[in-house]
Amino acid sequence: MAMKIRHKIWFEKNGKMLFGPGRCELFKAINESHSLNVAAKKLNMSYRAAWGRLKSSEERMGMKLVERSQGKGMYLTAEAVTLLEQFDQLEQKT
Repeated sequence: MAMKIRHKIWFEKNGKMLFGPGRCELFKAINESHSLNVAAKKLNMSYRAAWGRLKSSEERMGMKLVERSQGKGMYLTAEAVTLLEQFDQLEQKT
């Protein structure tokens, strides 16, 4: 019987979730679709749950993670793109 070690990485502040695998998926889906509604549907979550996770991450990190463009949907900020890249790199190293 082979043993497997599994782990999950996430960022917390004061015991509250900032960013983890679920939020990473959400932000990647927003980046692909340019729509929170489409991203939520893709991940089988409600729009309200997706909105709540987005807003709580922004508030807890103290920065904007998405921007809305007139008639062109939702886009990740440069900070959010950097966060995704760094999170992916961290997960690949572990």
